[in-house]
Amino acid sequence: MARRRGWGGNPPDSDEEATRRIVDTAVDLIGQTGSAINIADVAESLGVIRQTVYRYFPSVDALMRAAAIASVDGFLDRLTQHVRGIEDPVDAMTEGVVYTLAEVRRTPHLGILLTGTYSSLHPDGITSDEAQAFGVMMINRFDVDWERYGYDDASLRELVEFLLRTMQSFFVSPGSPPRSDDELRRYLRRWIGTAIIAQKDLPASF
Repeated sequence: MARRRGWGGNPPDSDEEATRRIVDTAVDLIGQTGSAINIADVAESLGVIRQTVYRYFPSVDALMRAAAIASVDGFLDRLTQHVRGIEDPVDAMTEGVVYTLAEVRRTPHLGILLTGTYSSLHPDGITSDEAQAFGVMMINRFDVDWERYGYDDASLRELVEFLLRTMQSFFVSPGSPPRSDDELRRYLRRWIGTAIIAQKDLPASF
């Protein structure tokens, strides 16, 4: 079939394999360049024309989102290792946010799950189901006894939304000059930390 020509002389056996190879190539290219890519980059690397990639992914947003999802497990494993043993919720969330912001700068495809689009920051992306689910997976990897600090599933999801909105503000405007990691830690502990521990003292009906 015409759509399976190219591929460096090794065409895929199925549409599923073609999709996987396109996504894997996008992830690899982002890892090599440390920056966003486009359909032409992926097509050239695969030895196919752009229309072949567009057949499986109708837009750059769709491809970058697929690359982000494919990278989530690896990111979460690295995050888990980074925060391992931190039981205090403020310290854990502070380290989680600082680490995530640094990872997104290095691997833009992860930012897709947090901002909702590749080409520009989408105002609704930060509250999308994908972003919320990603955030919940993040904090569930922490060694924090959330119930001990007054959190149930609903309040944890609200905490995730609050922190995602905070991270989005740093994506949009990191500051001039941007804070160093240590400066960012102090800022987050002072202002976000207060909000995190306040949950324990709130009345059940609040």
